Amino acid sequence: MSSAIYNSRIIDYYVRLITSKYSYVNVSELLHHAGMKAYEVADQGHWFTQEQIDLFYEKLVQLTGNENIAREAGRYAASPAALGVMRQYALGLIGPANAFELINKATSNFTKSSNYESRKISSNKVEITVTPRIGIVEKPFQCKNRIGFFEALVVVFGFKLPHVQHPECIFNGGESCRYIVTWERSLSVYLRRVGIAVTIVFTFMSLFMAATGRWTVLEILLPLFVSLVCILAIVVAKIENSEMQASLDNTRESTEKLIEQIDNNYNNALMTNEIGQALSTCTNSEDILANVCQIMKKRLNYDRGLILIANSDRSKLVLHNGYGYSHDQLGLLDSVSFNLDSPNSKGIFTISFHEQKPFLINDLKEIEETLSPQSQSFVKRVGTQAFICCPIVCEGKSIGLLAVDNVKTKNPLVQSDISLLMGIASVIGISLRNADLIESKVRQFNSVLQVLSASIDARDSLTAGHSEKVTEYSIGICRELNLSTDECEKIRVAALLHDYGKIGVPDAILKKEGSLTPEEYDTVKAHAGKTREILARINFEGIYREVPDIAGSHHEKVDGSGYPQGLKGRDVPLGSKIIAVADYFEAVTAKRHYRAPMPLDEAFQLLRDECGKQFESRIVEAFLSYYSKAYQYVPPTRDEPAVFSVRGGTRVSSSVPVSFIVDGNSYDAVSRDLSMKGIFVASHEDVHEGTPIEICMTLPDNFQTVEARGRIAWVNRRQEIKKTTLPTGFGIELLEFKEKAERFMEEFISRCALEN
Repeated sequence: MSSAIYNSRIIDYYVRLITSKYSYVNVSELLHHAGMKAYEVADQGHWFTQEQIDLFYEKLVQLTGNENIAREAGRYAASPAALGVMRQYALGLIGPANAFELINKATSNFTKSSNYESRKISSNKVEITVTPRIGIVEKPFQCKNRIGFFEALVVVFGFKLPHVQHPECIFNGGESCRYIVTWERSLSVYLRRVGIAVTIVFTFMSLFMAATGRWTVLEILLPLFVSLVCILAIVVAKIENSEMQASLDNTRESTEKLIEQIDNNYNNALMTNEIGQALSTCTNSEDILANVCQIMKKRLNYDRGLILIANSDRSKLVLHNGYGYSHDQLGLLDSVSFNLDSPNSKGIFTISFHEQKPFLINDLKEIEETLSPQSQSFVKRVGTQAFICCPIVCEGKSIGLLAVDNVKTKNPLVQSDISLLMGIASVIGISLRNADLIESKVRQFNSVLQVLSASIDARDSLTAGHSEKVTEYSIGICRELNLSTDECEKIRVAALLHDYGKIGVPDAILKKEGSLTPEEYDTVKAHAGKTREILARINFEGIYREVPDIAGSHHEKVDGSGYPQGLKGRDVPLGSKIIAVADYFEAVTAKRHYRAPMPLDEAFQLLRDECGKQFESRIVEAFLSYYSKAYQYVPPTRDEPAVFSVRGGTRVSSSVPVSFIVDGNSYDAVSRDLSMKGIFVASHEDVHEGTPIEICMTLPDNFQTVEARGRIAWVNRRQEIKKTTLPTGFGIELLEFKEKAERFMEEFISRCALEN
């Protein structure tokens, strides 16, 4: 592929000339023939190849019939509408001589095809030599265009059209193109020369009159000569000041535009930095998208933006986040289906997603003919005038779209906008992929933990669920103590695995119904040390590094009488002290082979009695506080026994990931509220009332799994909104829970209700 060596501004002033004098020419057709886009031409940082320039000019001559249009386009550069910043830059150089002196630097902003050298012959004459670089093959029309540009460079300063000689040309066998440009001198130069001539003449006349003694004549002429010289000096100074002021004005305008560009670059750099910093701390997909939209709104000069992500079966794009839209417009976006698998769907979003290429539309009229009546109605309702959409791609796979648009007239969107947004889209893609990987690893990690803990509990039906219950109590204590999230997570994992050392205890001892012998008791006690030994072989990192010590010390006592190491007081890890209380309470209140479950009031009293001996007082109090709130425990009275109940009818707001199966198809969604009778799920899937459904969700505080069967009771669609406070989705009536799921659900809802 040829190198891009010609700046878009060259084509831009061709296009401006066409619009001004050749309005019958279809610019879109001309650009398409040359493989150019309108937004590329508008972007002053874009460059084209020699082949594109050749195709453009060839078609332009064909459409206009003017073989000298190259020179005319070069002259058009003198127009205030033609060169923009470059025109101000040239005017800032005060005059043509200075402009030609810096011709090589100036032209480097337009072309990389040739080297320019200038030589000053006189104050109004320069010689310019243009030598094509190695490997570049220019065309004769480009030589004519240069002549027109040199003429424009003189005319732009208010001079008449200069005389350009072309004694040597590469297209006539020369090694380079040589031009001699001559222009009329400015009025200030003429007046300055007149002033000098008058002064010289007056000086000689004065000397002659003084030598011949004609003092009377000298006295009359002297004031006249002095007055004339002063008037000429004042006029020259005024003209020069006027030229200088014009130059300063243009320089100021150039500076303001440069500062504006610097400000844009600074904002873009800040945005890139802020996105990087924000995403480095995000491991959740929704948090990633929310942060990106917030930063784009703050840093980018677009009215609105949105992020669409493909659903699980990649059949349609779903709105996940955005900014700048009204509530009604968001509702409209939520209700519109951007289908990805329909053969009749030819929308730009669909094409961009499948072909993985961006689109920039500065005027929707450009594509109006390709839009369906439904799409045209949608565009009018959201009020879009110009927009850019970029595919979000990761590892060669499209996962969504990033789109921005303007509803008010602003500067045209250009290629650099696409480049910036494509960069953002790639960061989003990588971040979402990383988040998926992290979430997958977390799910795998938690699954392994569940399997490990269940493998011990499953050896005996009476101890099944023991580790999960101890984990729940431990997390409850952590929250009552206001421990950090990392500390809670560390203790959660240790609680799940605290009894793993029992894998080495024979079933005959674990399931023995009578009292244990001293030897058997020693075997059971060895499980704590075995737990530490086994878990130490697992490569726990980061916050999990202390898990083996915490899990292996849950039978230590604050008075030092515990095992296996006999740790005392502060030497016992905090997590171990917490698990010790949770483990003791769960053990005494559950049925075992050798005894019945202990009544709650007795168990609570035992905990209090062991404060300062086996347990730390503040941890026992934290557990009692948690338990009474979570399970609505009412202490016994004279007339009524203790009550252990859960408010099963309570409905709580909670976002929990939910997997559900409808008609044999599996989908992922998120709950919005929960109760024992039913849940509401936010989802864009097309479901119908009365349809049977199976759900599975993992509770966030203790990772217990709830599986249930039910039916779809009602549907909340944008076309038929039944509850405006809820998003698009549906309500599920829960009919049957599997295994222990009902108890898990009751406990979770009760805890959420308490926290709320």
